[in-house]
Amino acid sequence: MDEMTEVAFQIILYAGNGKSNAMEAIQEAKAGDFAAADQLIEEAGEELGKAHHYQTSLLQKEANGEQNLINVMLIHSQDHLMTSMTVRDLAVEIIEIYRNK
Repeated sequence: MDEMTEVAFQIILYAGNGKSNAMEAIQEAKAGDFAAADQLIEEAGEELGKAHHYQTSLLQKEANGEQNLINVMLIHSQDHLMTSMTVRDLAVEIIEIYRNK
């Protein structure tokens, strides 16, 4: 497996973990367990931060003049990361709606 595909898989892994945590957080808030929801949102942020770290390393390499071979897996990983970040942001808002009910 080439390095770019390996990085893409890492981004997909951590982004998926973050999205799953955010979705679980919504369910905990729906059940009224806001401590668990808050913890899961924090964990989602940590996982997304790990994915973002891999993305940033690619950006830094390219900014330093290294050419990155772009493959479909990398494109998919970027899409997955951005969608997961959006889910986390929306989860925070949904949790607040449940909290203020």
